[in-house]
Amino acid sequence: MRKRLASLNANTLGILCLVGALGCLTISDSIIKWVSDDMPLHQITFWRSCFAMLAVLVIVQLEGGMVRLKTSRPALHLLRGSMLVLANMFFFVGLAAMPLAETVVLFYTAPLFICILSQPVLGEKVGLRRWFVIVVGMLGAIVMLRPGSDVFRMVSLLPVMAALCYAAMTLMTRKLGIRESGGALTFYIQIAFLLISVLSGWVVGDGKFDVYDNQSLHFLLRAWFWPSLAQLQLLLLCGLIVGFGGYLMSQAYRLGEAPIVAPFEYASLPFALLVGYYLWGDWPDWPAFVGTGLIISSGLLVMYLENRDQKKALRQAPIDL
Repeated sequence: MRKRLASLNANTLGILCLVGALGCLTISDSIIKWVSDDMPLHQITFWRSCFAMLAVLVIVQLEGGMVRLKTSRPALHLLRGSMLVLANMFFFVGLAAMPLAETVVLFYTAPLFICILSQPVLGEKVGLRRWFVIVVGMLGAIVMLRPGSDVFRMVSLLPVMAALCYAAMTLMTRKLGIRESGGALTFYIQIAFLLISVLSGWVVGDGKFDVYDNQSLHFLLRAWFWPSLAQLQLLLLCGLIVGFGGYLMSQAYRLGEAPIVAPFEYASLPFALLVGYYLWGDWPDWPAFVGTGLIISSGLLVMYLENRDQKKALRQAPIDL
């Protein structure tokens, strides 16, 4: 009985951590979109990770100090970080050439990938009702996307690839989270971002490869330059938010079961709609509202079903003496 109560609390905490993380990451994405007209992706990633490390080191100290960073699986940490770096790269490169709504909706295939992979990779049960609410959420994404000839371009595959990389990252988080702290998970993510951004800057930072008339490639291959004070301030804010949001994200999948937590990835949509309207005046039309309703309903439904199952199990369980 006590074990079931602990499981319920862990899943609830995981969901709350995920929703908080998505709010932080939405603000971070908005800042990146704001500065992306001038700065290359590898430079944004470098400065963001430098500043994010400040927040991460504070979190590590609160969790017990640098000793908490000791790990016996550095290769898995690096692979997990690389998956998140690739997810970011695919997402932001796609965003440079696609409307924001289409990019976000296609990225919402991530929870589906998580649910598909969680049973063979983690051995976690994915029940029919959970599949149902995921399908409802995906139907909402399709309503928002409104597939047509302009949607299914090659560039449209980039957010889907980002979703697949992100799903792989979350499953690795679940594996590592059994033994690793949330601070350590976030620390090694930022190390991966720093290493890959420095390597990318070393290879393409002089702009010699920026010879293509393509918006996405221009964002990837643009020359490195020293940012202005205003840009550094934005990147500082972005980095601190990412550090805290990354910690919450690591905690979400470390504490909760992937099939239960994953549907709440859709909570980033209302955050994105509010920020998009406030900063850029973007407001969705009625099909977007219908899709949003389906997506949010799926998340609320999975919470209701999970809580109902837990309460039913508690009522039927024998009393521990």
